[in-house]
Amino acid sequence: MSDSASPSGAAARTSLRTSLIELTVVVILAACAGAAFEAARGGSRPGPDAPLDSTANAPPTQPSTIFDLPPIVTNLGAPQDTWVRLEGSIIFDPKTLPHPEAAAGRIGDDILAYLRTVSLRQLEGPIGLESIRQDLSERAATRSDGKVRAFVIRTLVVQ
Repeated sequence: MSDSASPSGAAARTSLRTSLIELTVVVILAACAGAAFEAARGGSRPGPDAPLDSTANAPPTQPSTIFDLPPIVTNLGAPQDTWVRLEGSIIFDPKTLPHPEAAAGRIGDDILAYLRTVSLRQLEGPIGLESIRQDLSERAATRSDGKVRAFVIRTLVVQ
């Protein structure tokens, strides 16, 4: 009698699948936290030859504001029974986008439509997550006529 025919074999496969999904979620959350930290930190680090006080010579940074989008819950394109919950924020300049609510609504609708075309395979690993993050940032910039600087994934849960 093989493991696949026994109830314990089915339970082991289910447990393994659950563990893989949980691992994927943890990796995605860690990547999102890193991306959010990098976005919040701003520019790049000065090189070893740069003076320590480079802020005196640097042009003033443009102010930016973060606006949280409502959570987006939908099923993925493949497999159809896999659901995703995405919580994200847009980073924008309040001078160019004084009322982000309207842009956030358009961006949220576009992200919902986009996620319905994504497969689970596209979300796997750090490269997949970075690709999705870049796609979402490009879509946010397009839907806001270039007024949104970036889209930050705060949480992405696949179930």
